[in-house]
Amino acid sequence: MKTINKDILKLALPSILANITVPLVGMADIAVAGHLDASAATMIGGIAIGTMLFDLLYWNFGFLRVGTGGLTAQAYGKADLRECARILTRSLGISLACALLLVSIQWFFVKGAFLFIDCTPEVRELASEYFFIRIWAAPATLSLMAFKGWFIGMQDSVSSMAVDLTVNGMNVLMSIVLALGIRPLGYEGMGFAGIAAGTVAAQYSGLAVAVVLMMSGYWRNTVSTLRLSGLKDVFRGSETRRFFVMNRDLFIRSLCFIAIYIGFTVISARYGDLLLAVCSIMMKLLMIFSYFTDGFAYAGEALTGRYIGAGDRVMLRQTVKWTFVWSMSIAAVFMGIYHFAGVPMLRMMTSDVQVIEAAGEYLPWLLLMPVAGCAAFTWDGIYIGATASKDMRDSMLLAVVSFVLVWGCGILAMKSFGYEGPEYDTLAVHVLMAAYFAHLLARTVYLSVRYRKTI
Repeated sequence: MKTINKDILKLALPSILANITVPLVGMADIAVAGHLDASAATMIGGIAIGTMLFDLLYWNFGFLRVGTGGLTAQAYGKADLRECARILTRSLGISLACALLLVSIQWFFVKGAFLFIDCTPEVRELASEYFFIRIWAAPATLSLMAFKGWFIGMQDSVSSMAVDLTVNGMNVLMSIVLALGIRPLGYEGMGFAGIAAGTVAAQYSGLAVAVVLMMSGYWRNTVSTLRLSGLKDVFRGSETRRFFVMNRDLFIRSLCFIAIYIGFTVISARYGDLLLAVCSIMMKLLMIFSYFTDGFAYAGEALTGRYIGAGDRVMLRQTVKWTFVWSMSIAAVFMGIYHFAGVPMLRMMTSDVQVIEAAGEYLPWLLLMPVAGCAAFTWDGIYIGATASKDMRDSMLLAVVSFVLVWGCGILAMKSFGYEGPEYDTLAVHVLMAAYFAHLLARTVYLSVRYRKTI
């Protein structure tokens, strides 16, 4: 027991340290936008929609991290360092090819997306400005997905942490500096555009750190085992076919995530800039606990893959058991945090009194989310390590169905009772929160039922 907990904490704590800086980036972006000399709700809405556009793109490529991490962990468990190097090379090659595609279709993507996204012209203009700047970080962003998965698979959460801290720290710093300027030095800043430019600078800074860490820590024993003459074979063979078959399922899973998370933002945008800002802030607060839980999910992923690769069933069971013990402890802690510090956290996000008052209506939902959410995220890590992509895909298909059913039934019930106007809008956001909770619960239940048969 002591050994497995030591291994879990060794992998989880660096990831948690890095992950807790992730919501700070979103909070900083919203805080900067909310304090510019313009309407706070409109600026926050521009950030929310602009970020959503990138979620539409990047979640499709989540397999670059997920698939790379699980496969690398199993190769590491087998002590096959050459295959570890092949997996990294394959993932980086695919990452760069995908990034070039995204840059080339950027204009068509934005125009097509706004055929379906309903928001005010002011929010649309700001979101488009944000997108056309940040898209130039695509090569770095997708490559970092591959690097992060690879480092975790190599049981090295410290390198992953160093990259994340670089990206997130630089993102906060550069977004503030480029948007608000440095008045004592005479630099007035770029305004809203500086938020996106700061993200671009941060992504390439992180990529530089990832390359340095890979070269310094893994070149001699791992990467150098892959000869230049063998690079053409990286994209051939049974392992390559396995990589793409697995990632086909993970791609479908990503589409399901998009259907839910983007649907959440699109639906909230229907109810005006105020409730869009409220929903954006609530989602940021909601995701804080997930970054703590993900630290243990990453540990579960790395150790599950390692022990499956090594054929150690006893340690595999211990990994699952104790990963859940730690994860559900996080759930309990955050239920207390949301209860006692919910309103102060809202005030950190914006100084707009109207937004804070409107968001207070929905704080009780934060008390429900951690239980189902922590379990769902932990199962994700375990299934990733096991490369059980089919069950992960099916769990998300069920989650989409649950989200749509709860949302649809809730709206029909409201209409049948004759709600309209502001009261309708307020209740509709409650239904949206219930639908989000339902999707988390569906994932948890399905993966729990499938565990013994699949893993």
